[in-house]
Amino acid sequence: MTESDRSADSQPLQLKKASLDKDLTKIVHVEEATRFVSQRLFAPGLALLFLAIAGAFASIYIGAQPNAIFIIVAAMLGGYMALNIGANDVANNVGPAVGSRALSLVGALVIAAVFESAGALIAGGEVVNTISKGIIDPSLVPDTQTFVWAMMAALLSSALWVNLATYIGAPVSTTHSVVGGVMGAGIAAVGFAAVNWFTMSKIAASWVISPVLGGIIAALFLAFIKINVIYQDDKIAAARRWVPVLLATMAAVFSCYLVMKGLKRVWKPDFLTIVAIGIGIFILALALLRPWVRAKSEGLENRNESLRVLFHVPLICSAALLSFAHGANDVANAVGPLAAILHSAQSGDIATKVGIPIWVMLIGAVGISLGLFLYGPKLIRMVGEQITRMNPMRAFCVALSAAITVILASALGLPVSSTHIAVGAVFGVGFFREYYTSQSKRRQAYVKKHVRYPSPFPDEKPTQEEVTRRKLVRRSHFAVIIAAWLITVPAAALLAAAIYAGLTLFR
Repeated sequence: MTESDRSADSQPLQLKKASLDKDLTKIVHVEEATRFVSQRLFAPGLALLFLAIAGAFASIYIGAQPNAIFIIVAAMLGGYMALNIGANDVANNVGPAVGSRALSLVGALVIAAVFESAGALIAGGEVVNTISKGIIDPSLVPDTQTFVWAMMAALLSSALWVNLATYIGAPVSTTHSVVGGVMGAGIAAVGFAAVNWFTMSKIAASWVISPVLGGIIAALFLAFIKINVIYQDDKIAAARRWVPVLLATMAAVFSCYLVMKGLKRVWKPDFLTIVAIGIGIFILALALLRPWVRAKSEGLENRNESLRVLFHVPLICSAALLSFAHGANDVANAVGPLAAILHSAQSGDIATKVGIPIWVMLIGAVGISLGLFLYGPKLIRMVGEQITRMNPMRAFCVALSAAITVILASALGLPVSSTHIAVGAVFGVGFFREYYTSQSKRRQAYVKKHVRYPSPFPDEKPTQEEVTRRKLVRRSHFAVIIAAWLITVPAAALLAAAIYAGLTLFR
C-alpha cells in the first residue's frame, strides 16, 4: 500500500475522532450546565421539601379534624416564615464576627444554627402572644374564621416581604414585618378602628431610635478603644490595662441581656436581681480575664494587628449568645400566628395568649436553622463585609452596642428592633471612622509618625469622585437598607390586606 493510500484511509479515522471529540465536548458542556442548574435548584428544592415535611407533621399531630386543612397550610406558612427569618435576621448576630475574620463563614453558620435552635427550644417559652405587640384588638374580630384568615394573610405577607428583602440584600426587621402584616390584615378584616395606633406610633419611633442609639453606643466604644489602646505608644501595656475591663463589661452586659431577653419566657427576675447578676459577672470576669489577657499578649508585637487576637474568643461567644437570645425571641414571629391559628381552629375562640405544642416550636427552630444554611451567607457578607470594613475591635463594639441598646430600650419600654440596632451599630462604626480619620489631629500625628508610605496626593487635592470612592461606608448599601426599613411596615401591611382580600374570595 502506498503512502497516499494510507493517508486516504486515515482521513476518515481522523474525521471520526474529531466528530467524537466534538460530541464528547458537547456532553461535557451539558453535564456542566446540568450541574450548575442543579446547584441553583438545590436550596429551593430543599426548602420546598422542608415545607412539605412541616405540612406532613401538622397532619400527623392534628389528625382528622374539621379545620385540618387550615392548620396544615398554616404550618407550611409558618415554616416559610421561619426559613426567611433564618435567611435574613440571623446575619445580624454573626455578620460582624465573620467580617472581622474572628469566625469563618462555616463556623458562624454552625454556631448560629445550634444556638438559634437551642434558644427556640429551651427558652422559646410555652406561651406566646397571638397578636404581635398587641397592635389590634381581638375583641373586634367578629368570628374565628375571620381571625384565621387574617393571621394566614399576615403570616404569608410578612414572609414574602422578608424573602424579597433577602433577595435584594437588605437586612430588615422580621418583627416589623409581622407587625405590618398583622396591621394590614386587621384593617382589611375589621377596619382602622381595630389598630392600636399608640402602639404603632411607638414602633414607628423605634425605626429612628434603634439604629441611632446602636450607632452612637458603638461609636463611643470604638472611640474609647482608639484613644486608650490603638493610638498609645505602648499598645501592649494599654491592652493589658483596658481590654480586661472591656471584655468584663461585655460579659456583664451579655449576662443581663441573656436574662432579660434570652430567658424572659422561662424566668423573669426583678430589676435589682438583674443588676446584681451584672455586677457579679463583671467582678468575676475581670478577675479571670486579667491573667488571660496578660498571657495572651506575651510576645505580641507593638502593632494594631497584634491586638486583634485578644477579641477573637469574645466575638465567638457574643455570636453564640446573640443567636441564643434571637432564637428565644424571634421564633415567635414564625410560630406565633401559627399557634394562634391552631388554637382558633381547634377551640373555636380567639385568645390573646396560647400554648405552643412542641411540633410547632420544632418547625420554627428547624426552619430558622435551615434558612440560615441555605440563604444566610448573602446577608452575613452584607452585614459583616460590604457596609464597612470590619476588624475584631470594630466587631466587638457592634456586638456590645447591640446588647446594651436592647437592655436600655427594654428598661425604657421601647419596642426596638435587634436588626436595626445591629446594622445601625455597623453604620455607626463606619461613620465614626470617617469622621475620626478626617478630624483627629491625634490620628494624623500618629500616621505621620508611624506610617512609612508617601501620601497618594502629595501635590494636589483629590477629586470629588476620589473622595467619594474612599468613603469608609458604602453609600449605596446605606440607601437601600434605610429605604427597606422605612417601607417594611407599610409594604407588609398593604401586601397582607391584598392577600386577605384574595383569600376571602374562597370563603
